[in-house]
Amino acid sequence: MSQIPDRLITYCTNIHPGETWEETFAALKAHVPAIRAALSPGRPFPVGLRLSNRAAVDLTPDRLSAFADWLAEEGCFVPTINGFPFGAFHGGRIKEGVYLPDWRSPERAAYTIRLADLLAALLPAGSAGSISTVPLAFRKGAGTSDLPMIRKQLKSVLTHLSGIADRQGKDIQLALEPEPGCLLETTDEVCRFFDSIAFSPRLRRHLALCYDCCHQAVGFEEPSASLRRLAEAEVPLAKVQVSSALRLNGSDAPLLKRFDEPCYLHQVVVRGGDGRLSRYADIGEALAGHGARREDEWRCHFHLPIHLAGSGLLGTTQGFLADILPLIGPDLLLEVETYTWSVLPDFLHDESATGSIIRELSWLKAQLHA
Repeated sequence: MSQIPDRLITYCTNIHPGETWEETFAALKAHVPAIRAALSPGRPFPVGLRLSNRAAVDLTPDRLSAFADWLAEEGCFVPTINGFPFGAFHGGRIKEGVYLPDWRSPERAAYTIRLADLLAALLPAGSAGSISTVPLAFRKGAGTSDLPMIRKQLKSVLTHLSGIADRQGKDIQLALEPEPGCLLETTDEVCRFFDSIAFSPRLRRHLALCYDCCHQAVGFEEPSASLRRLAEAEVPLAKVQVSSALRLNGSDAPLLKRFDEPCYLHQVVVRGGDGRLSRYADIGEALAGHGARREDEWRCHFHLPIHLAGSGLLGTTQGFLADILPLIGPDLLLEVETYTWSVLPDFLHDESATGSIIRELSWLKAQLHA
């Protein structure tokens, strides 16, 4: 493909159910052409591809070639793969299982290497790419004693990525994605980890961050301070996931029951009137363990469509996006991620998934051009 857009703006296809390659490809064909026609007519459109381990195994050389042909025909290309959820990601109980296998396991490394080989085959010549992944492990049941094994698995993947760069000239970064409740959650934790990991420069250049705005907003991080701290610690960003969280006043916390669904983990962070943060693994735990005090602010890891500013007593962290977008360099990939679309409460389900994605990307483009 001869022309790549100056600003890479896309969405993550983990919003679409599909675990096999056949299901994944069917979803891409059903949604991507219409989205590209609305957002990027006449210009190449980047696809933020999500592949489960099963889909990656299914993607044989013949199928990969057919997919590459389809991308070319549709005027699309793949600059990034979401390698966070290893297994099923829709239609059943996921919760804390989304992190497994985590970076203590050789299975996680093998899956990521498989994704790297697929991405290297799909990347346009001379371009860079990224694979976003689990922030090491879920904090419950994991700790500092696991870091040597985690480092071993990461090193095997980074060594593979370095080999791809040497052989094919394709520069792929492994992008750890901090998330509430995980070993990497806050900006300070990320900086300490990158400072301590002690990889050689040859490997370190392939390790980066996937900065998810919903996750950092839930933790009450301030965008400019967070980005400044990362820059000072020389932690590179591979991509920014443009996402928005649920926000409400403490006295309205019972309204969270409308979002307490059985599929995904919805971590909650409550900031008290004294500024102290209380962290909970899910909505039910937060409602049971924290009083509904008016002076508190509650933020919940429930990805809401980014064009929503709030509805009634329910707010969003859209303001975090308004603050951070002007601070992000023009070369960085922006990927809207609203995988929870299928489990949104009915009052927020007023259009098709395709229509919602188009509205989100249109809102993002308008913010960037403002």
